[in-house]
Amino acid sequence: MAKIENEKQYEAALQRIEELIPYVDNDTPEYDNKLIELSLLSDLVSEYEDIHYPIDRPSLVDVIKLRMLDMGLSQCALAKLLGMNQSKVSEILSGKCEPTLKQARTIAVKLEITPDIVLGI
Repeated sequence: MAKIENEKQYEAALQRIEELIPYVDNDTPEYDNKLIELSLLSDLVSEYEDIHYPIDRPSLVDVIKLRMLDMGLSQCALAKLLGMNQSKVSEILSGKCEPTLKQARTIAVKLEITPDIVLGI
């Protein structure tokens, strides 16, 4: 099989991967047939998923909300951390406005978010 063409083939490949996983570990030799088959099927499944089930880049709002959850921050605490007023933070989190370049830099640094996500690159 050079390429997974449809959903039935995709499901069959996933099932076969599940069957192979118990037989392969870090100590399995590179020339083992099951390891080779698992590797090839994994590549085919990955290629199919990239086309048919793409994962969109997270929005800045989603990433900020996730970081707020990770850091245990309320919207009020976030505003204080970023040195912004609560209404501005609320507008950013609701998607009503984008942060200025200076605000984006502060968000990236204080929340440890990569600048490309903050700038939408």
